[in-house]
Amino acid sequence: MENEIKLTAGAVASLGIATAALVVLPYVQVRDIAPPAGLKPYTEQQARGRQLYVSNGCVYCHSQQPRDRNFGPDFERGWGRASVPADYVYDRPHLLGTMRTGPDLFNIGARQPSEDWHLGHLYQPRAYVEESNMPAYPFLFVQKDAAEDGDRVVALPPAYAPPGKVVVATREALDLVRYLQSLVHTYPVVPAADRP
Repeated sequence: MENEIKLTAGAVASLGIATAALVVLPYVQVRDIAPPAGLKPYTEQQARGRQLYVSNGCVYCHSQQPRDRNFGPDFERGWGRASVPADYVYDRPHLLGTMRTGPDLFNIGARQPSEDWHLGHLYQPRAYVEESNMPAYPFLFVQKDAAEDGDRVVALPPAYAPPGKVVVATREALDLVRYLQSLVHTYPVVPAADRP
């Protein structure tokens, strides 16, 4: 009986220490973080694009958290500075990602601001990055014989354009591109110790 009480007390103490270290302390550290001056909330269109990013599984292959220079070559890859908790103030849920089958997208809006590039890359990734293993998303586009007023025609390399047709971006494709273009984290980050 005495051993069961010791075992139970040890398990409860271990669980309490783990909960304090892994849940309570991190929450206390980040609960009052204010957004950086350069970070803006998502527009309605960007928020819809973010939902498409999640529903199409982009988060499974792309992270959004470059590492510090001491922990990996992310800066040398051109992915920008290391992320900080304040970068994710407006993100619910957080889309940090755990895989890097594709490049980190934390700063894709700064690295690749072109709407044409993003639309073409979504339609056929290998037209822009030959070795890409990203799937194409042709269901986000419509092929037409001729463009109509208000259509956003996608400029594709000739080898990838459908013969005799034009490729038109749907609202969903444009929303997703607006979300990707909003991923610009080039504003300066003030270290916590330097804040007033």
